[in-house]
Amino acid sequence: MTTDRSPAASTRRRLPIRVLRVACAVLASFLAFLVLAIVLGAYFPAIPKAGVIGPVLGGQYPFHIALIALVATALAVLAWRAGLVRWGRTVTVLTSLCALGALVIGGVQFTSARDVGTDVSFGEVFTELGYPAATPDATETYASPGGEPLRVDAYLPEKTPGRKTPAVVLAHAGGFHTFDKSDLRGTARWLADHGVAAFAVDYRLATPSRPTWDKAPQDLVSALGWVQKNADEYGVDSSRISLGGMSAGGTLAMNAAYRLQNGTIEASEGATPKPPASVVGFYPGTDVTRMWEDDVAGTREAAEMFTGGTPDQHPDRYREVSPTSDIRPGLPRTLLVVGDRDRSTRPETVTDFGDALKEKGVDTEVEVLPFAEHAFDDAHGSLTSQTSRQILLDFLTADEN
Repeated sequence: MTTDRSPAASTRRRLPIRVLRVACAVLASFLAFLVLAIVLGAYFPAIPKAGVIGPVLGGQYPFHIALIALVATALAVLAWRAGLVRWGRTVTVLTSLCALGALVIGGVQFTSARDVGTDVSFGEVFTELGYPAATPDATETYASPGGEPLRVDAYLPEKTPGRKTPAVVLAHAGGFHTFDKSDLRGTARWLADHGVAAFAVDYRLATPSRPTWDKAPQDLVSALGWVQKNADEYGVDSSRISLGGMSAGGTLAMNAAYRLQNGTIEASEGATPKPPASVVGFYPGTDVTRMWEDDVAGTREAAEMFTGGTPDQHPDRYREVSPTSDIRPGLPRTLLVVGDRDRSTRPETVTDFGDALKEKGVDTEVEVLPFAEHAFDDAHGSLTSQTSRQILLDFLTADEN
């Protein structure tokens, strides 16, 4: 019996090891670059490009990023043991640090969640990566201004004989000109499952040829009036109906609620209702002029489309639709929630707005979520989304015995 010891045979035996080493090195390098950019951007948002994707991905998916980093670490170790010693050692250390950095983000967010009493579900963290497949219990038309039907999705708790529930009318995000009420289905269904009726509404969206500064806030007033009028049908306590929204929807909700309290707005259709019991703004624009000036992630375009021009062209319109213009004593109880990494709605604008409300004696709660960007609740299962829902639920049910 003889053994083939020829150079060709030796090369054939080493070839699979070389291929594996190269494959591990290439994949580990790609993953290392990806997780490094995300983790660095999450910690240092001022870094160009990485500071855009980092807070979004690192803030909503820190545990997923940690797992990817650990996979990269394992691949780097394989390449290291296959002969790429210096490179493998370097990438192993780098990806291990990235995994640790991502886990720290998750740990900080977990602590924040527990601090507000959130019953954290790690199952949702890993499975609910976007909007859930939730459907409303009913869809109705709440108004038809100018013949344009405006719809509302009702998400309702199970009825309990002799008991009426609190409710919230929610306006969707989208820079005043895009998206619709279906974006609220996850939050709305979760609220209903926890005893609060949620009514997700559409409103007239702005276009380049149709500004809606004098339409969209009035639509929310009509929606609030419709829910108040139909409270008994839906088992809702008419004295505990709140008005809220996300991003531009939060701006509209605060503008409509405060102007209702101050008597400077009417419904687009139907009788003008009484002011809401409270108002909610998730990462809202508090000053539309500031939105135009900051010009971050399309805020200038949104402000111009909404108002029909620039602040110099229409100063009265910008002033009328900005919640900052209506700060005074006697406004409804207010909840403001923003992420500390938000580029579109800078957190200091929200905290300053909250301070201004408090100075006027308005009962105001401001929550700043760690490592959270704009629209931090897009990933329904993320820790920031779970935390914000708990904060919202506690706010809406604070007066329950």
